[in-house]
Amino acid sequence: MINEFEGNLNTEDIRIGIIISKFNVPITGNLLKGVLAAFENNGLKEGNIDIFYVPGAFEIPVILKTLCLKNRRMKKYDGFITLGCVIKGETAHFEYICENVSRNINDISCEFEIPVGFCVLTCYTAQQAFERSLIPPDAENNKGYEAALSVIEMINLMKKI
Repeated sequence: MINEFEGNLNTEDIRIGIIISKFNVPITGNLLKGVLAAFENNGLKEGNIDIFYVPGAFEIPVILKTLCLKNRRMKKYDGFITLGCVIKGETAHFEYICENVSRNINDISCEFEIPVGFCVLTCYTAQQAFERSLIPPDAENNKGYEAALSVIEMINLMKKI
């Protein structure tokens, strides 16, 4: 689905924090390229983006919450993007990680009333993950690109409320 607002999103003075998992780097690296391409295509200044690397998807929520707590005092960020990739293996590990990461990210976003572009892929196969992180990125083939557009749109909406 193409975002009808792309190119018309207000990115002036928006600051974004990106939290990215170092696990499954071929995928998360492409998702990051998608995010950065969407930001560039919509005029977000490179200097208004901070990137925080964590070991895996499981560690994303604690860093997100830490940044949100600090943000209450300093108001540095208007939104965040979470990037990760969990691919199903032979154990129940996949279900526990996916459910808890997703729920915790959503809870933190609601608790702190801040937009979070959720882009933690939860795929059954590596092929599915690659298909969601294609290069060159656009809103049709890269979930990082899509998450970047969503967070900008949400930031603009919340500023109007």
